[in-house]
Amino acid sequence: MITALAGGVGAARFLTGLIQLVKQEDLTVVVNTGDDVELFGLYVSPDIDIVTYTLAGVVNDVTGWGVKDDTFECLNMLKRFGEVDWFNLGDQDFATSILRTKMLKNGVSLSQISAKVSRDLGLTLKILPMTDDKFATYVQIPEGVIHFEEYLVKRAAQDTLLGVEFVGMDVAKPAVGVVESIMFSDRVIICPSNPVVSIGAILSVSGIRESLRKTRARKVAISPIVDGVPVKGPADKLLRCLGVEVSAFGVAELYADFLDVFVIDSVDVAEKSRIEQLGVKVVVVDTLMKDIQSKVALAKVSLDV
Repeated sequence: MITALAGGVGAARFLTGLIQLVKQEDLTVVVNTGDDVELFGLYVSPDIDIVTYTLAGVVNDVTGWGVKDDTFECLNMLKRFGEVDWFNLGDQDFATSILRTKMLKNGVSLSQISAKVSRDLGLTLKILPMTDDKFATYVQIPEGVIHFEEYLVKRAAQDTLLGVEFVGMDVAKPAVGVVESIMFSDRVIICPSNPVVSIGAILSVSGIRESLRKTRARKVAISPIVDGVPVKGPADKLLRCLGVEVSAFGVAELYADFLDVFVIDSVDVAEKSRIEQLGVKVVVVDTLMKDIQSKVALAKVSLDV
């Protein structure tokens, strides 16, 4: 059994390679829900949808999010009505959020909804939200505190970051099956996702980090920072605002209390000895996922170490 902790696009690309090597029935993916946001009166789960769409083979390959060949007629009409226009939801994407919102209002948990959507899209692996409780990531900028999706999408991650806040962290519990999956897996893989607002959000939920320390599974992480630069997204700004070094070493420090193996890119080979001083084994390979072959190769490394 394998458990993967995942954010959005980077994790989804990695998992595309992983499911070529393992049976879906043997894989559980625990996904960040800190990016979840209410828009247009609907409950939107960006990372869950990205992972689900990608593994189901229906994602927009150009953007890495949304549904391929989707139309935007609903959004265009909403814009004519003066509604929010900074978050792009295609018509099929709207359908997912409509279903999710309806089921949540009827008392169905986010875990159960995610299971239905993934099953209806032809997947047999488990996709679990990190929590079924309310949880949201906010960032502090000079003008005040805003939701992370507003910072990332509406403001294009251009603001100076002063801090990060996980609202709901104090009361959120892991979704049913999350801790059990970690404890009974043979391997736990930390996908190459944002270490602060994706993996960091997951680790902030009570009991998850503790289970990673206790499990007998081999714990492997892939660095999302290559040559001091994030492969995707504003991880550098987030790390910097928390006083963490923007490097593979900086990410390794965040995971060192539970991690067994850290996979870094070959351009960061000079950091190998520093990271190993944290008590973590280091594997140096090409981590950039340019095509399906490189995704499979990186996934194989995470399984073989």
